Amino acid sequence: MKKKFRKAAIVLFWLGVWTMLALFVNNKILLVTPAETAKELLNLLGDGDFYVSVGRSLLRIGTGFITGFAAAVLLAAASRRFSFLEELLSPVMSLLKTIPVASFVVLLLIWWGSSFLAVAICFLVVLPNLYINTLEGLKNTDRKLLEMAQVFRLPFRNRFFYIYRPALKPFLYSGMKISLGMCWKSGVAAEVIGTPDFSIGERLYLSKIYLNTAGVFAWTAVIILLSILFEKIILKGTDAFFSWQPSCRKPNSREKSWEAGQKGDISGKCLEEKKTKSVPDQCGSIVLSNVDKSFGEQKVLEKQTTVYEPGQIYYLRQPSGSGKTTLLHILAGLLKPDGGNVTVPGVVSMMFQEDRLCEEYNAIKNVEMVCGDRQKAEDALAELLEKEALEKPCELLSGGMKRRVSLVRAMEADSAFVLLDEPFTGMDAQTRARAESYIESRRNNRTLIIATHL
Repeated sequence: MKKKFRKAAIVLFWLGVWTMLALFVNNKILLVTPAETAKELLNLLGDGDFYVSVGRSLLRIGTGFITGFAAAVLLAAASRRFSFLEELLSPVMSLLKTIPVASFVVLLLIWWGSSFLAVAICFLVVLPNLYINTLEGLKNTDRKLLEMAQVFRLPFRNRFFYIYRPALKPFLYSGMKISLGMCWKSGVAAEVIGTPDFSIGERLYLSKIYLNTAGVFAWTAVIILLSILFEKIILKGTDAFFSWQPSCRKPNSREKSWEAGQKGDISGKCLEEKKTKSVPDQCGSIVLSNVDKSFGEQKVLEKQTTVYEPGQIYYLRQPSGSGKTTLLHILAGLLKPDGGNVTVPGVVSMMFQEDRLCEEYNAIKNVEMVCGDRQKAEDALAELLEKEALEKPCELLSGGMKRRVSLVRAMEADSAFVLLDEPFTGMDAQTRARAESYIESRRNNRTLIIATHL
């Protein structure tokens, strides 16, 4: 209440300053008082043409903003997907940002006339700003979350709403707040120059022609109010979009068989061999043959040859730096071996060394993303987490709780092979025992490869 009184006092102070200046000038052509402006505004509200002009201007500017926003998002998504398109559009967006609005107005008046001038100007003002912000948001999407989505084969719907959308949020908000104000300023300016019939710009121009200063002030007040209202509606809709949590679709559970050889070649060799029954013992197994992997001068894996039989549990207990995580990333398809062959005849799920959770969303939603069933996710999490922790955003959970959410996510995914990288980090003895019991109860005869410290 104190803040409201303070704001009201500030407004009254500036209205008083305005009134004193108008009385001091004592010339209605140069400056009118707030009372005279309010009187003119009331006269406008009683005029039927006022609403037609406001409605048409609102339609033009709104159309320009919405089409500019849609084009910016689509072009940014395409540019993120195809780097050549980003290079191609870069000079265009730079020009659109630097060319004065007046130049666009003159050219478009010559080409199109005044009917769609405000729409085009708003479009051209909004497009580069939102394009640049959207593209920057897409570029700042967490790469580790995208790798997680790749491993779990998340459908585009799940990726968009729970990985790309949070990354876009701050960039899109910033771009929209700037664009909304610029849109109204440039749109009305275009109408003043083009003076299309029944528009705010036309009425503002006529007020100036007839030296109706009160009318200029009144129409300016209308523009300010419409701009604020339009911004609030758009931002409220944006808030609703970013807070909406739609249900997740189930990832494609169709099993695939692939072989990664030198330079990451992929083939259906294992399936073909299985059909001919030439290697019946290995086609259900993960097979590594002479696998090499280096990072620069550091050789992490050298001539690694291993067979992981189906339905077994394997522990990798080598010391840190021995390549356990690298090996799991190769099995998950996130890294390609420098040499040798890797055959993984089925779908993999993985618990990463880092939690790789969508931190803004709760534990249930993080597991629902990979199983497509909210109730299943809640029931599974209830075995390892307290009930009050299930609905909290993951960013508020402790490190040990996050590890358990990550563990449940890997175990509840529909997969033939489960890779667990340091699954018990941050767990005390009692919690670890619960986690081990949970893993055994949810294994369903799948092959488990678990990397742990010595």
